Amino acid sequence: MEKLNKNPQLDISVVIPLYNEEESLPELYSWIERVMEEHGFSFEVLFINDGSTDHSWDVIEELSTRSEHVRGIKFRRNYGKSPALYCGFKEAVGDVVITMDADLQDSPDEIPELYRMIKSEGYDLVSGYKQKRYDPLSKTLPTKLFNATVRRISGIKNLHDFNCGLKAYRHEVVKNIEVYGEMHRFIPYLAKNAGFDKIGEKVVHHQARKYGKSKFGLNRFVNGYLDLLTLWFLSSFGRKPMHVFGFLGTIMFFIGFVAAIIIGANKLIALAHGVPQRLVTDSPYFYISLTMMIIGTQLFLAGFVGDLISRSSSTRNDYQIEEAIRCGE
Repeated sequence: MEKLNKNPQLDISVVIPLYNEEESLPELYSWIERVMEEHGFSFEVLFINDGSTDHSWDVIEELSTRSEHVRGIKFRRNYGKSPALYCGFKEAVGDVVITMDADLQDSPDEIPELYRMIKSEGYDLVSGYKQKRYDPLSKTLPTKLFNATVRRISGIKNLHDFNCGLKAYRHEVVKNIEVYGEMHRFIPYLAKNAGFDKIGEKVVHHQARKYGKSKFGLNRFVNGYLDLLTLWFLSSFGRKPMHVFGFLGTIMFFIGFVAAIIIGANKLIALAHGVPQRLVTDSPYFYISLTMMIIGTQLFLAGFVGDLISRSSSTRNDYQIEEAIRCGE
């Protein structure tokens, strides 16, 4: 199926990444279509088939023959949710872009209010908050801890559920952020770093899974924390790695150097007073100080090389310019 013709006048693009969700797709699309028609929205639904091994793509092709609103992208293999969203965002043309999961746990009935919050209240991004969840305790407790950590590090204090798949975005947001790896959990943080800081939240209805089983395990929380550290570092020091590596390297080298001077001075003082003293190389502190100087030098060089790479990057001067006034305009 090749159905990626774009209509730039659409109100809403619904981007749905999926993996082995053939049972839920017809019901989900019918639900979305009913909501859109009831509220008079012009819309498109983009199904991103992330290498499904069932008949999900056949279902998408069938839906596309029945409705002009359905478009689809099929990956040759399973890449993950972030690549699926990246491709969906790239193709989306609606003024407002809605993302939701394909498992029927997100309710399309939330779409009109999410759209209103973007268009009428001026939000750049609105994230769903599944206040009442139908997940086991083994999933909800780590989720609460994870969200608390992300709130603290990202500085987005008003969001309680960063991992909710149901979100609404202004068109400009999805065209100016890059979702890669497993960064879909941190899209609000990515948006904030790109200058879209009017971020809101809406309590949404969470439904129990109707078909199949969850595709995510507990390992996503471990990966999530590692991705969060990466994102924090890149947002803080991505363009100036020397500021962190050079600083840490200088501190370590200085401490190691001072320690080595003290060890050597103690040896000379002892010799001057005729006090028996063991060899400097017999002291463990000598090797500790030497190791600190070596590590400090390596960190400094890492920062220096990182700065060289950063300065040679083609995107080093890419800045988010919202508006400009020029002479004669």
